[in-house]
Amino acid sequence: MATWEKSAISVPVRSSRSGERLKFLIGGLLILGAVMYLIISGTLTGASYFISVDELLSKPEYLGQTVRITGAVLGDTITYDTETLTIEFTIANVQEPYDDLALALNHAVNNPNASRIRVRVENQVMPELLQNEAQAILSGALDENGVFHASDLLLKCPSRFIEGGPSQAELSDMGA
Repeated sequence: MATWEKSAISVPVRSSRSGERLKFLIGGLLILGAVMYLIISGTLTGASYFISVDELLSKPEYLGQTVRITGAVLGDTITYDTETLTIEFTIANVQEPYDDLALALNHAVNNPNASRIRVRVENQVMPELLQNEAQAILSGALDENGVFHASDLLLKCPSRFIEGGPSQAELSDMGA
């Protein structure tokens, strides 16, 4: 009967620790490079959430490009067609920086020298917050006639919100 024996051939065991470290080092550097690229490209391509009316009008490269802008709504320019669900209004440039948004919007609306553009929003029901001195944040494109065709409309009306909650006098009037 034959028996099988394992031969005692020694295979040199090479330490792969340095190879594994090199792989992790290269992988870590690639991840760090990707994160740095995202931070830098995000900073360079517009760190602001939106651009002003002045900036939109002063840079011809924005013509026809999709951008996000902000401005103060001029209440007496608002028109709404209930059959086509088309809203049109004018926004005025809001000067930055400002400490009080409500005051900045009021100044923009009442400043006859503020830059203004006509806005057209199609297929949207008239929002309740679309009123005089509301802040409009719009995504869309400016056409060659100077009309901004908005695809998204966000509104902020600072006069409707009071910071800090009700005063003590208001609480006492309510029986608190």
